[in-house]
Amino acid sequence: MERHNKHYINGTWVESNGTDFLEVVNPATEQVIAEVARGNAEDVDVAVNAAVSAFDGWSRSTVADRVDVIRALADTIEANGDEVTESIMAEIGQPVTYAHRASTTTTVNDLRNFADALPHVQWEEKIGSSRVRRLPVGVVGAITAWNGPIRSVCLKAGAAIAAGSTVVLKSSEVAPLTPFLLAGYTEKAGLPAGVFNLVTGTGPEVGEAIVDHPAVDMVSLTGSVRAGSRVMEVASRRVKRVALELGGKSANVILPDADLEKAIVSGVQDAFRNSGQACGALTRFLVPRDRLAEAEAFAAQTAGAFVLGDPADPATQLGPLANADQYNRVRGHIDRAINDGVKLVTGGLDRPAGLDTGYYVQPTIFSGTNNDRIARDEVFGPVIVIIPFDDEEDAIRIANDTDYGLAGGVWAADAEHARQVAGRIRTGRVRINGTPIDMRAPHGGLKLSGIGREMGRHGIEDFLEYQSLHG
Repeated sequence: MERHNKHYINGTWVESNGTDFLEVVNPATEQVIAEVARGNAEDVDVAVNAAVSAFDGWSRSTVADRVDVIRALADTIEANGDEVTESIMAEIGQPVTYAHRASTTTTVNDLRNFADALPHVQWEEKIGSSRVRRLPVGVVGAITAWNGPIRSVCLKAGAAIAAGSTVVLKSSEVAPLTPFLLAGYTEKAGLPAGVFNLVTGTGPEVGEAIVDHPAVDMVSLTGSVRAGSRVMEVASRRVKRVALELGGKSANVILPDADLEKAIVSGVQDAFRNSGQACGALTRFLVPRDRLAEAEAFAAQTAGAFVLGDPADPATQLGPLANADQYNRVRGHIDRAINDGVKLVTGGLDRPAGLDTGYYVQPTIFSGTNNDRIARDEVFGPVIVIIPFDDEEDAIRIANDTDYGLAGGVWAADAEHARQVAGRIRTGRVRINGTPIDMRAPHGGLKLSGIGREMGRHGIEDFLEYQSLHG
């Protein structure tokens, strides 16, 4: 079993001031595979001071220099792709085939998108007799989620570094091992010491210390609404900027003239990626009332075809949930919905056949109304609710009747009509007829889904400030 008693600070591994450790559990075996240092506010202070010292030099680096480093980091991750994929698989149970494609390769592409976008940021413009410049925000505190052990980190740290800022990262204590690999890769890529720093620990101890630190200029968090609210509360004491990528309960609107089977099959496959542990998953299926029975049948058939099993098996499509707390939470949602009398189409509380160990949950489909709690709460697991609508206006109303506003989907025979409907859905992004997401476009939410944007040029610009020079 690995034991890590050090944090990555100022380009080297520094022994933690904390004396306790946090266990890392493989969710497929339920066995402890590593321990990492439980850092504290002293560790955060050392890391922040390193980031402050490195900021002046890095903030004055050229765009070309930053492009080179970001590209070198992407190349390094790509060259060590198997190591990254295996780490993600062990930490959170992502099936190897999915982890390689959606985590490792997508992270490489995200970084290359940042490198491509950097020269297109309008770093300076003339307005009358003034010049308006874009400046790096400063020291960024990045707090990332367990469902993206490398991608969530690079969407924040990669963008902030590309912008000329320095970073202090608190990765999730559930999945801290892959970020350790990333720290080593930043060295190989030629990133100067102190630009990227990593402290492991819990949210209340390390996360809050980062948010509250007077020398941290901005905090970027991916997590729950509760965590985002706490970050805003603590950050408000020093009136510092925050970027929040939070939850979702996104609607997949299937209009009457759409290909219902195609929309349902594609939608279920999307919603169950990463075992449903995806903030942008479309987990409310809105279907014409007169086709509800058909939709239920298509969804049940699709869900029943998923292969659950060992994440190391290339054939596995659904792995376990990432940890015991998440397993119990998702099962709690399923149990309550059943007790509330919501129609269970397929799945449920029984363990998947042949999987007596590991945090596995059956792919589960409910059919109900938008007033059911299973349609209101973010489950963050392989659970979908199908909701009938009466007409197009009713579908739009239901889609918007949520506290969240992260993602959405619209299916229609006429793509232009689908785009018109999409324009009335209050979310940060909407996919038309299952079109794949272009990772160069911004990702982020409205309402309780957060503040700010990630990915591509817009992700870099989230870490920039304006400065006006008059004269």
